Amino acid sequence: MTGRVATLLLLSLILLPCQGCVGRLFYHPDHKVYGSPADVGLKYEPVTFRSGDGTKLSGWFVPAVGTAKGTVIHFHGNAQNMTAHFGFVNWLPAEGFNVFTFDYRGYGGSAGSPDRAGIAADARAAIDYVRSRPDVDKNRLLVLGQSLGGAVALTAVGSGDRQGIRAVVSESAFASYRGIVRDKIGVIPLLSLLKTPLSYLLIGDSLSPIDYVDRIAPIPLLIIHGSADEVIPPHHAEALMARAREPKTLWLIPGAGHTEAFVSPASPYRARLVAFFEEALSR
Repeated sequence: MTGRVATLLLLSLILLPCQGCVGRLFYHPDHKVYGSPADVGLKYEPVTFRSGDGTKLSGWFVPAVGTAKGTVIHFHGNAQNMTAHFGFVNWLPAEGFNVFTFDYRGYGGSAGSPDRAGIAADARAAIDYVRSRPDVDKNRLLVLGQSLGGAVALTAVGSGDRQGIRAVVSESAFASYRGIVRDKIGVIPLLSLLKTPLSYLLIGDSLSPIDYVDRIAPIPLLIIHGSADEVIPPHHAEALMARAREPKTLWLIPGAGHTEAFVSPASPYRARLVAFFEEALSR
């Protein structure tokens, strides 16, 4: 035991200054343009808006094909930028939904550098921006976040103004920042024995969705996760479900990996998501 404590103290001295370094591993932005809604025949409006601290953010507003049933606010994952992630939601306009997607600070065309508090502010600003549009029914808003975006979306809705939000969907999200770091340390030989104390040393746990997911009710919540997700283990979805209040639903997709629910045009989960949104809007 004494040897383990000594090792932990040594690691503390080495690793404590690196908390910020580990935090930055959650963000892998770039500024490359991977495509646009026009590539799949959709009209769209490039927009800019401001985060709470004035940081200039960029996004796309993609109107529904035909009369809009509601507006989906999309929170993308941690790599690249919105132009690489739009393919996850480019089928929704044809189903009758406006789609608003945007880049967090430091991603794509947005200014600034990514950090946890700043991205949380960006998320709330995005919801407020959509509410402010005269061509949007601000009482028929739907939130869809994936991976990092799922975690950010859960925290944003749970901590912010929920007016007009009729459903929240989180796919492949982690329950807490410290928890996912602990999982990653756990697969490293030797360090796995110290995964819990090391996770406390390496990263803080503020703004984790596990602390906000219970505040989303009575808005219907859908949590989606692949049973074979090796990026974010499915126990994170189970933890979020356990903390959330009704109405809540879990889709644990057999054999699916990370954010795979809507990738294929033939996926039955596309139709199921539309039905979930339509039911929430009909309440």
